[in-house]
Amino acid sequence: MIAGEIRRYLRDNSSVRVSRSMRDTAYKVLQAREKLTSETGREPTTDEIAQALGIKRQDVVFALDAISDPVSLFEPVYSDGTESVCVMDQLSDRGCTDESWLERLALSDAIAQLGEREKRILALRFYDGKTQMEVASEINISQAQVSRLEKNAIAQIKKSIFAQ
Repeated sequence: MIAGEIRRYLRDNSSVRVSRSMRDTAYKVLQAREKLTSETGREPTTDEIAQALGIKRQDVVFALDAISDPVSLFEPVYSDGTESVCVMDQLSDRGCTDESWLERLALSDAIAQLGEREKRILALRFYDGKTQMEVASEINISQAQVSRLEKNAIAQIKKSIFAQ
């Protein structure tokens, strides 16, 4: 009866809807964690829980994440009485700085100045990850021509970016 009440609580009191199988796995993980804690006298690792249940470590992590309450980015984590520090203030995105935006804009402008053929070669080489031989056969030119066009296009991009 207690187990049923715990399952019902996990199912009904979550702000995010999680599948029944995931909630059941989470319940089993919580039970296994409690059992291992009482047996060993310490908090078990994720690997120990996974081994005890015969499931992947990843499934244990997903199950525990699924039953944790979501946190608002604007929830205060610290306050000194006058100002609050929110979760959002603690997060950073190193890839989304003013400098990276400017670099992307400069690169976009430089690429826009290239001819269609050079753009296609660079796209095939650096976005699709193709070799010079693959690019050459796709656009019906020699590998040496691809190499020369690629080198010239990159030089033109560099010149355009560093001229700004």
